[in-house]
Amino acid sequence: MSDPLPVPSLRGRAGGIVATGTILAILYFARDVLVPIPLAVILSLLISPLVRRLRRAGLSATSSVLVAVLALALLVASLAAVLGVQVARMSASLPQYEATIRHKFSTLNEMTVGRLTSLAGQAERIIGEHVEQPAAETSRRTPQEANPRESPAPMPASPQQAVPRPAAPLPAAPIPVELHQPPATPLKLIEKVLASVWVPLETAGIVLVVLVFVLLEREAVRDRFIRIAGATDLRATTLALNDAGERLSRFFVSQFAVNLGVGAALWCGLALIGLPHAMSWAALAAALRFVPYVGVWIAALLSTLLAAAVDPGWSLAVATLGLFVIVELIAAQLVEPELYGHTTGMSPLSVVVAAIFWSWLWGPVGLVLSTPLTLCLVVAGRHIKALSFLDIMLGDTQALTTPQRFYQRSLSADSDEIFASARDCLKHDSFAAYCDLVLMPALYLAGLDLRQGAISVEQQIKVRDTIVAVVAAIGGERLKFSRRRKPVSVLDQPTAGRQLRQQREQLFGRWQGPLIVPPGSVMLCVGLGSIRDDLATELLVRILRDQKIDARHLSLDDLHSVPPPDASPGSVSMVYLVSASPGAERNRADSAAQEMRRRFPSACLVTVFLPGMLLQPGPTMDSIRGADKAATSFREAVQICLDWLRERSTIAAAST
Repeated sequence: MSDPLPVPSLRGRAGGIVATGTILAILYFARDVLVPIPLAVILSLLISPLVRRLRRAGLSATSSVLVAVLALALLVASLAAVLGVQVARMSASLPQYEATIRHKFSTLNEMTVGRLTSLAGQAERIIGEHVEQPAAETSRRTPQEANPRESPAPMPASPQQAVPRPAAPLPAAPIPVELHQPPATPLKLIEKVLASVWVPLETAGIVLVVLVFVLLEREAVRDRFIRIAGATDLRATTLALNDAGERLSRFFVSQFAVNLGVGAALWCGLALIGLPHAMSWAALAAALRFVPYVGVWIAALLSTLLAAAVDPGWSLAVATLGLFVIVELIAAQLVEPELYGHTTGMSPLSVVVAAIFWSWLWGPVGLVLSTPLTLCLVVAGRHIKALSFLDIMLGDTQALTTPQRFYQRSLSADSDEIFASARDCLKHDSFAAYCDLVLMPALYLAGLDLRQGAISVEQQIKVRDTIVAVVAAIGGERLKFSRRRKPVSVLDQPTAGRQLRQQREQLFGRWQGPLIVPPGSVMLCVGLGSIRDDLATELLVRILRDQKIDARHLSLDDLHSVPPPDASPGSVSMVYLVSASPGAERNRADSAAQEMRRRFPSACLVTVFLPGMLLQPGPTMDSIRGADKAATSFREAVQICLDWLRERSTIAAAST
């Protein structure tokens, strides 16, 4: 089990809330100052391999940094110039596609809005036909018949009695006014161009300056961080920091290479199918691919819209969308898993939430940087104990262990999820391993809470019924449940082990099988008496029966009762004494072993003493008088049985 997180006090929580609010306010209001810093840090991780290679080639530290940064600046400037020319040409060619766009919009309008309008017109015509008939009957009536309470309107005065009115003056015609912009001077044009590109150039310049100093002061910054974060344990902090830096650098370089390859593949593909300005759309896809999940599909949608505007038909649009789908599937399913795995170490939900959060804080730049920044937080949470909550919240590792998940789902009576998890485990492991690694540790957790009185009677019923349902479903034989009314108390119903045993007895009888069997074919499993011992014994029986072995479950009380009539002599070849965890029941293991040896003198006696949750050492085989073999897990117990049967068959074959 992982160590539980410390519970902060009320004052600590209030201080944490205030500190979080302050940090968010600083990130939001100081974004113009802070955005270049993470950009420079991420770029430093990206070009660090180039700097190291230049250092190995013989250049000094300063020369290596300057050459690498200069190469990066020239590459970005060249790409920006080429893309700028492509965008300008695209803007100039858009009016050529106006006729195609109008035709397709009219076609879409007829297929969607036009049909809805036609349907509404038909409905209006049908409704109007029902309204016209009552209206016609009403129009045949005189006004007095239609409304007898109204008096006839007074007749207008004769023309001789009418008083003439003066005519109103006509309004004056408006005077047309034309506004003309003064002719633009070259100085004004330069000023407008500089105003539009000054902010990106300023940000790029700040990023390059910070990048140079980050690369030059890399070792010094690392030493300062080690001094602050891990002065008490330099070795562990240095290893953690080096590991985090190497992982982040390797991930960023791999992601950049994959996105560059995707852009090159899209460029070639779009150029082959005939989409105009293929390089611009490929570069846009490569840049937007840094945005998780939706970035590449935004570029695909925009490219498809342009293809629909260019081509009078729909073949170019379909080919463009299909190219994006094929390239993205190859990159995501074949290339990325080979380079840095299927995931970045973050949960899908945290990736989406991080994209929303960082885009709210820093706009489009934050959207592009959301995954790298969140990945840095996850790595910090994995190596710094004080920030471990970040790894739990944002990482893709399970917050609970598999036994904890089993116990938690049992408390909630969520057996469906337990079934799904158990089937996944059984695909690559055995039922015995599942019981050793999941079921028994979950049972120990339940026992701890039961001794402390932390679970109610209803929760005990849920845990017991869930264990019974899971074992009955995945424990080899599919047995029928007995239909009986569920009582209200756990004392009115048998324990989980007893209930599972009763299910088998309903099918195979009290002695769980025939009494007349071949000699040495029965493996007898006996628990030492506690509730958990009873369940562990039943689990061992089902594990052995899953291996086609005739295993039977009897308690010590059953052995002291009347023996089965007409039982075959020497039918029991192996006796298991099962104890689920160290406790008072193991104190009578010696006497139980002596009793088994007296009853079955020719059988192999095996002790199966499970270590328990705390891995406390229990009695060994040497301390149990009369025991032949010992096991500390279900897997060892099954292997002992299989080896024993193999040896017997070998001896029998040799004797014949």
